[in-house]
Amino acid sequence: MKKKTRKRATATLLTLLSLATGPALLTAAEVATGQHAKHFEKKTGDATVGYEYLLFLPADYGKDPAKRWPLMLFLHGSGERGTDINLVKKHGPPKIVEHEPDFPFIVVSPQCPSDVWWQPAALSALLDDVIANYQVDPDRVYLTGLSMGGFGAWALAAQEPSRFAAIVPICGGGDPRSAEKLKDLPIWVFHGEMDSSVPIQRSQEMVDALKAVGNDVKFTHYPDAGHDCWTRTYDNPQLYEWLLAHPRNPEKSPPTAVKK
Repeated sequence: MKKKTRKRATATLLTLLSLATGPALLTAAEVATGQHAKHFEKKTGDATVGYEYLLFLPADYGKDPAKRWPLMLFLHGSGERGTDINLVKKHGPPKIVEHEPDFPFIVVSPQCPSDVWWQPAALSALLDDVIANYQVDPDRVYLTGLSMGGFGAWALAAQEPSRFAAIVPICGGGDPRSAEKLKDLPIWVFHGEMDSSVPIQRSQEMVDALKAVGNDVKFTHYPDAGHDCWTRTYDNPQLYEWLLAHPRNPEKSPPTAVKK
């Protein structure tokens, strides 16, 4: 009886501790590593926001309960909108992680519904949910997107510039008037000079506006590339090295290198 009493007391204490400290982060024993489809939905006032999304967890996720992982939010282009979540795997990080289980980021890849554009408020709510439930380093949250997702990346970063450690908009465009909000954010922009879908001027005007407010923005433009300049961009290991070299708070999260 004494042993049962101790077990009940221990269980009660653990429950009270969990209530006091908030929900425990999901570990390797509770989640499947690799990339899987997820659903997110949240009510905000009279509205409900949400996305179907892909979540990738690296092969070593959860093995060290104290480790916090960098997170990459990827926004796809207009061609991957809809209700078939597998379309999101067509380009970029969600395509790469299908055959690279050791990719060193948690990757969140939502799917935008048909005939609408990215909504910063819904994306922010999704990020809040993932950060609250997984072993994410909040000082290493990165944002990238291509085409329509490039526009979405500019818009989300302008709304919440302090959330991200660095952003990588690819063949998109933004509002140059938002440059002041982004002046302290590390940014690497990519665009093809032969792009007939989104003219390179859309990226150039953002780069010019950022430089005017003192941002040391990087701009890579490919002379021989059309709209699809993202394939070579996401295939370049230097991109991920650059991201990991830019934590939001270097004292808490020292820069790390990508494993060769």
